Amino acid sequence: MSSDPWGRVDETGTVYVRTADGEKVVGSWQAGSPEEALAYFERKYEGLVVEIGLLEKRVKTTDLSSKDARTAIDHLREQVDAHHAVGDLDALRVRLDKLVELVDARREERRAQRARQAEEARRAKEALVTEAEELAQSDQWRAAGERLRALVDTWKGLPRLDRKSDDELWHRFSHARSAFSKRRKQHFAQLDAQREEARRTKERLVAEAESLSNSTEWGATAARYRELMAEWKAAGRAQREHEDDLWNRFRGAQDVFFAARSSVFAERDAEQAENLKLKEELAGEAEKLLPVTDLKAARAAFRAVNERWEAIGHVPRDARPKVEGRMQAVERALQEAEEAEWRRTNPEARARAAGLTGQLQAAVDKLKGQIEQARAQGNDAKAQKLERELEGRQALLDQALKGLQEFG
Repeated sequence: MSSDPWGRVDETGTVYVRTADGEKVVGSWQAGSPEEALAYFERKYEGLVVEIGLLEKRVKTTDLSSKDARTAIDHLREQVDAHHAVGDLDALRVRLDKLVELVDARREERRAQRARQAEEARRAKEALVTEAEELAQSDQWRAAGERLRALVDTWKGLPRLDRKSDDELWHRFSHARSAFSKRRKQHFAQLDAQREEARRTKERLVAEAESLSNSTEWGATAARYRELMAEWKAAGRAQREHEDDLWNRFRGAQDVFFAARSSVFAERDAEQAENLKLKEELAGEAEKLLPVTDLKAARAAFRAVNERWEAIGHVPRDARPKVEGRMQAVERALQEAEEAEWRRTNPEARARAAGLTGQLQAAVDKLKGQIEQARAQGNDAKAQKLERELEGRQALLDQALKGLQEFG
């Protein structure tokens, strides 16, 4: 036989638990030793302790309903009263009793809270009804109308009362709104003729706006839309039931056109930006041909680069001069190198070689002076352009000097 403070196992394998009312049979154990039997039923007790602890936490920290809480408590109490566990079952019953008290107390608190909320909602709705009835006599059509709409939103956000009270208050509230609407409609009846004319005018403007929505004449159509907008504003307001619909159609037609234009422009800009990147890379590739050491190979390489350049397409307008200037500088350098080569091999070139070298030197010196002047004037763009030209001139001068040495 084996035992602990809360239970024992007799020689037949029957397991008992000790309670304030004496020992209770827990069950029969034949699967192992008495110690294993006690350990098994003690684990079941620990499971009950965990479940009760979790339920206590839910009751204290969540919005568990009283009904669901009592159902869970009763379920746990049935398990405790079944005596299928070894441990301080009496302590568990005490915890469950306290939990029942807590649930009952929270139920009363919630009931009182609901009563307070209902009374607050009643007072709030009565205040809304009183204000609505006062607004029903107002001649401030726009301000009063907006305020009534705000009161409706406030009403919708309040809890419902009992059906009778809620219906009575809503009837008064709705009647006040209806009375205001009736007076407002009577007031605006005299404006019907003017608004009908505005409606016809705006329908004509909408028809034209919609007919232009798929146009690809970006500049002319955009200008016409500005004119249509001016005419729209001058036409005045149509009837309320038409105004928003007409405006949505009018604005929608413009949105279709301007969205298409933006898409085309964005696609074009993206394509041209990519073209610029490619052309800058080609310009860099061409610039690597300078200074010219093998004229024939350089000319063939430049021709291949230029063919790829021509196949690329347009670049952004503001970037065009700079990137094209780089290619043109290389081309000029190649042309001048060709001329220098011709002069070098021409019988008459020997006599002119010295003069050409002096001219090129003068051109280089002049460009340097112009660069210094542009820098002094703060014109960096011009200075950069001149520097690129100077690179070509300098390359040509170096070539001419080399040729002159060859003549010598």
